[in-house]
Amino acid sequence: MGKPKVFVTRIIPEAGLGKVREACDARVWEGRFPPPREELLEQVRGVDGILSLLNDRMDGAVMDAAGDSLKIVSNYAVGFDNIDVPGATSRGILVGNTPGAVTETTADLAFALLMAAARRLMEGVDFIRAGRWETFEPLVLLGRDVHGAVLGIIGMGRIGRAVARRARGFDMEILYHHPRGETKAGEDVGAKRCGTLDELLEKSDFVSLHVPLNAETRHLIDGAALRKMKKTAVLVNTARGAVVDPEALYEALRDGVIACAALDVTDPEPLPRDHKLMSLPNCLVVPHVGSASVATRERMAVMAAENLIAAVQGDIPKYLVNPEVLPRRR
Repeated sequence: MGKPKVFVTRIIPEAGLGKVREACDARVWEGRFPPPREELLEQVRGVDGILSLLNDRMDGAVMDAAGDSLKIVSNYAVGFDNIDVPGATSRGILVGNTPGAVTETTADLAFALLMAAARRLMEGVDFIRAGRWETFEPLVLLGRDVHGAVLGIIGMGRIGRAVARRARGFDMEILYHHPRGETKAGEDVGAKRCGTLDELLEKSDFVSLHVPLNAETRHLIDGAALRKMKKTAVLVNTARGAVVDPEALYEALRDGVIACAALDVTDPEPLPRDHKLMSLPNCLVVPHVGSASVATRERMAVMAAENLIAAVQGDIPKYLVNPEVLPRRR
């Protein structure tokens, strides 16, 4: 009996890719960019599994192109908003992800962005590169203190809690709000729950986003939300770009409604070089590197590979997004 056939939509770290190649008959898309839509539909025909990335749209058309042989879509990511999970479930297809793998690394990046924005580090770099550093000036590039400030965390899941632990080391007052209303998620990390999102926005010096992207959270931070924030506030987004309305954010930053934004994720993504957010000195953007450490990306690769291999060999993946699919498969 031959090995199960799988399609891997991009080269991932060898720690995981090697496992896939050993266990499966694997086709790997080796381009830097995602496979074009028509190519994707062709490559998945007849496969038993797909290992996808967050910028691969895994919808019903892809699943139907793969056909009845498709057992799993294993996402090389914690989030899975790129996958039509209800569509997969209705077809009896498992969906896997990599929860927990990115928690500490993404929290590191969120806090790095918070500090860089607070102390205007990128503006300082640009200041020097423009040849403007000629003397010590007491009123140039004044930023905001992080220690003792109020941090508002929207979404107190794994990453939100990890950010809160870092904030405690800076003697920050930590507030949190859960869109779904959990009441005790932040107690053991020293965070105080805000009953409403508006309360958190009004009180926070820094607002850090850690919610998944879904219908409830799309454009959660819109013009009205931004106007609730302090004029001195900093917004940090390491969740998903579309949690923030980009047009509203541009206007808020341009008009001084808030002081600064620091973004690891954008809408659209990648953000075009000529996008108007890129013209603002108070908008710091990095290219979705929240999980970009060697160890974390390798751990993600192994988890995604093991999910894929388990499913194509008839087992249940360890990290299953849609356990409700299991009765359909018996």
